[in-house]
Amino acid sequence: MSERHPIIAVTGSSGAGTSTISRTFGHIFRREGIHAARVEGDAFHRYTRAEMRTRILAAEARGERGPSHFGPEANLFAELAGLFAGYGETGGGRTRHYIHDEEAATRHGYPSGSFSPWEDLPADSELLFYEGLHGGVVTAGADIAAHVDLLIGVVPTINLEWIQKLMRDTQERGHSLASVQATILRRMHDYVHTIVPQFSRTHINFQRVPIVDTSNPFAAKDIPLPNETLVVISFRDPSRVNFTELLTLLHGAWLTRPNTIVVPGGQIELALQVILLPRIKALLERSRAARGGA
Repeated sequence: MSERHPIIAVTGSSGAGTSTISRTFGHIFRREGIHAARVEGDAFHRYTRAEMRTRILAAEARGERGPSHFGPEANLFAELAGLFAGYGETGGGRTRHYIHDEEAATRHGYPSGSFSPWEDLPADSELLFYEGLHGGVVTAGADIAAHVDLLIGVVPTINLEWIQKLMRDTQERGHSLASVQATILRRMHDYVHTIVPQFSRTHINFQRVPIVDTSNPFAAKDIPLPNETLVVISFRDPSRVNFTELLTLLHGAWLTRPNTIVVPGGQIELALQVILLPRIKALLERSRAARGGA
């Protein structure tokens, strides 16, 4: 962690809904005039799409489980930890973009499934904002979580997570249902051992819970609407939270434990604003004070 150059990370598995959190952070940054250096978690995948496919097929031909984007084999964990450490010290670093689709290929000028070249982060950013799979990962060779000043977990129930992934991958990325199911099964080991442990290191977790039937996610026709979900928000340190104020500001919210509040799904963006804005401002005030006193 760094007083001078704070780092905020939103972490959650593929299809978990981190984009909603990221969008809210974007609104906050624009409204408050905050210059954030953005880092996409996919930028720190190790392989291009073709290389990944080759390694999966080779592993399966040997009767082994292929690598997944959830696990250490297919990611540059040491490099991501190094970026966070360097940014905390200097406010600088390098990142790139993973080219997901043809639209991104046109925008960046590189083929779908490849990476853009590494490039410097903006020189005058006030904080680093990461969104991806691994903002809170700790392995024998890399402690990414140690460098994050505000770590947010996005954790839907597993069936809802699968529904969101299925809808995205089949409708937006053109994958078949069978291929998405195979991906879910192949990456389950890494999900359990790499993704899930992060949510015990987060400062705040936002967990979406459906209140409609999601018992067979592979037969679902749509993603539950916000008003068909509840959001369970838990805080690692409840002593820093004014729950009385939150209950006043968030209509229909209630406490379930001393560190946990539940809000209707339709209140999620307001809850994000109310909870996150004071913490972002506190990080920036600490950063400006530290740099002003240097």
